[in-house]
Amino acid sequence: MPLPKRLARFNRVVTNPIVRRVAGWLPGFAIVEHVGRRSGRTYRTPVNIFRAGPEDRYVIALTYGRDSGWVRNTLAAGGADVETRGRRFRLVDPEIVHDEERSLMPPPVRAILRQVGVSDFLLMRRADRPVAR
Repeated sequence: MPLPKRLARFNRVVTNPIVRRVAGWLPGFAIVEHVGRRSGRTYRTPVNIFRAGPEDRYVIALTYGRDSGWVRNTLAAGGADVETRGRRFRLVDPEIVHDEERSLMPPPVRAILRQVGVSDFLLMRRADRPVAR
């Protein structure tokens, strides 16, 4: 079960503007830049992001669920720009993965996600790297 929507609204208004200042530089954090499906407006959403495997794939925990606006925008667009550790790149081929074991996440993060009941993730790959088949 994802975190409550009222917490998401609080974070969008209060926490996100503060976190956005550092999320593009801190390990484990990123800013996802996505375009609204109806508004066409550009949004910048801070997330926790981690490498997933050797093929330049990345995973983001969907702490507010798969119906969050940034997730729907990213799925509709087929990807999003990401800024992490001072670098900016394009992630494509978004795929929602349900994983009760949280195996794509680092062990300390798994424990936290287990506590808050998060088991849905968004998996994407770098646009400039082909997917190994």
